[in-house]
Amino acid sequence: MLNPFSDLSDDLCTQLQGDEVLTLFLRGEESDFVRFNKGTVRQAGHVQQATLELDLIDGSRHASARITLSGDPAIDRDRAATQLSVLRDLIPYLPEDPYLLYSKDVQSTDRTAKNQLPESGEVVDSILGECGGSDLVGIYASGAIHTGFANSLGQRNLFTTDSFHFDWSFYHQADKAVKCGYAGTEWELEAFQRKVESGRRQLGVIERSPRTIEPGRYRAYLAPTALYEILSLMCWGGFGLKAQRTKRSPLLRAVEGEAHLKSGFDLRENTRDGLAPSFESGGFLKPDQVDLFVDGNYKDPLVSPRSAQEYGVATNGAGSHERPESLDLGAGDLATDSVLQELGTGIYVNNLWYLNYSDRPSCRVTGMTRFATLWVENGQVVAPVNVMRFDDTVYRILGEQLVGLTDSRELLLDSGTYERRSTDSARLPGALVDDLKLTL
Repeated sequence: MLNPFSDLSDDLCTQLQGDEVLTLFLRGEESDFVRFNKGTVRQAGHVQQATLELDLIDGSRHASARITLSGDPAIDRDRAATQLSVLRDLIPYLPEDPYLLYSKDVQSTDRTAKNQLPESGEVVDSILGECGGSDLVGIYASGAIHTGFANSLGQRNLFTTDSFHFDWSFYHQADKAVKCGYAGTEWELEAFQRKVESGRRQLGVIERSPRTIEPGRYRAYLAPTALYEILSLMCWGGFGLKAQRTKRSPLLRAVEGEAHLKSGFDLRENTRDGLAPSFESGGFLKPDQVDLFVDGNYKDPLVSPRSAQEYGVATNGAGSHERPESLDLGAGDLATDSVLQELGTGIYVNNLWYLNYSDRPSCRVTGMTRFATLWVENGQVVAPVNVMRFDDTVYRILGEQLVGLTDSRELLLDSGTYERRSTDSARLPGALVDDLKLTL
């Protein structure tokens, strides 16, 4: 997919006139999808698709378009050339863009890692073999995701990552289920078996009579998947320079030094070890990492080219949304195997959902507990907990009330497939919180 993109880019760049500059951005995938229900395969399919974004620049005016590629080089050349002509005719009627900024320093890269995934059929056999007899529902997705950049200045950036995610639940009855997930770039049967075993143990707890607890403050353990939901919400406008300068960031108090997270809380955008491309649609390269929080203190924003131009600062290759794509939270010193003992009496939260801000300026978030939230007494799992709503500030959850983070971390991949499979990822520990507010 990337070789035809390079050929198409070379061809389009020969069609430019005068001082025109052309940037091209490719997004593509070759993905297998398998849907399971009641422990059997219900649907399987393969998706191969690619889109090409063209941005024709003439001085400080530019026009953009996106086309779907067919995979036939001749057809794609004709479509792209036609679209290029349309953009050229449009530019004289457009206003100048004061915040237009694109990379003029040629920095070409090629990161196409070797595919280490087994055939999807082998994985399906493993899933059916390990989960046979269980009422399982879920989706397995795997394959290559391609991203490419090219411009008429001679820059070429190619990126391919092969990954998988298996998102599933062991179902009991009514609204009772255990949600599980396994993702990565290499399928390891033993790691998957441990996930299955853990899920089945929790399913045994789910089968017990549920406990309804009163609203109040509870000691709580947030599994990495639950913590991911909170951090993902923080990413909605939390770390971008634009949101901070316009005072819309939910982390504004931390940005301005008025609030802090717990000492030792180190959060970064770790592009080097993530699955997202190391360049953005204007050709700017991303650094290996950007420190977001260091030792509990807010550090650096994510800066898109447009924000850089508007506010007179350097870009660090963030996309237009200025949102982290490769979150990395440093591990703590809480022994993962001793989480229940450290929790003592409280709630073990596997998943959260329906999160939103209840007070954005205060970074107060609210949401619901989900499948397999468990009541623990004296380090022993007692019963499942009926659904509860929490409402608390990030500064309490990850600051003054954070007891510690686990010494092991889990790689989580965004299972989103809107338009295409996501390349967002997070590497996170679990978090023990001394006081979490449950409201109803």
